[in-house]
Amino acid sequence: MIELQAPLAPLTGSLRFVRYAFMPNKLRYCGGDEHRTLFQYGTERVVDGGLNPLLRKFSGALPYLQLIARSNGIQDPFDDRVVEAYWLGNELLAGVEVRQLHDSLNERFGKQLQRRTRAWVLAKAPAGARPHHNFHVFDVHSRVGELENTLETMDQCRVSWGRVARVDGSELVVERSPLVLADGKLTLGPPATMRAVRQIDGRGFADAAEPGDWVSLHWGWVCEVIDPRQQANLERFTRDHIRLANQTL
Repeated sequence: MIELQAPLAPLTGSLRFVRYAFMPNKLRYCGGDEHRTLFQYGTERVVDGGLNPLLRKFSGALPYLQLIARSNGIQDPFDDRVVEAYWLGNELLAGVEVRQLHDSLNERFGKQLQRRTRAWVLAKAPAGARPHHNFHVFDVHSRVGELENTLETMDQCRVSWGRVARVDGSELVVERSPLVLADGKLTLGPPATMRAVRQIDGRGFADAAEPGDWVSLHWGWVCEVIDPRQQANLERFTRDHIRLANQTL
């Protein structure tokens, strides 16, 4: 007799956040020192009273989540729509008014930045910036000294997308457009083959990924399988924020 597995419960925003936050936490770039616990939550798809306190330690992402939620009348900053908006992009980003983003950036970073740099960052809001992770990567984190400002760092830190070419044990071989410099400007290069880690000790967040699937990537880690809508949104907001970043390179 064939034993059928029970379908997985719908993914919550808290668990989606774990998928993107796990690897930078493991690398000790953000959050508390709890990557093993986060990995367990993510692989077992458990949400309990211990999870959100861990997520609130991600002080770089949380204010953006709170801004998106507040601007759209959503109480929980870890609502799945809010989490998706921040990491991948969706219609909620349009609900954040220019003044709200400007004021949030000024409150958070105004005192850390010198006058000219502060003016550059704050001007991104009326220029079309959205509270998206890749905006933070391209235009904020390098200026507030969070990480070394190199092309490789930006390329790894941004959330990117790739098409699965093949599954190779604990890794996926994907076709992904790298971030490159061309004539002194940031741009996305032609798709190139790369290897991305999908599992640790036989477990990961995208175990069902197959050739042809789109996946999202963060610091060389496969965060999840994404659908064509999510891929299109991520590409759109990435290209938009590359354009904005190039205005003040």
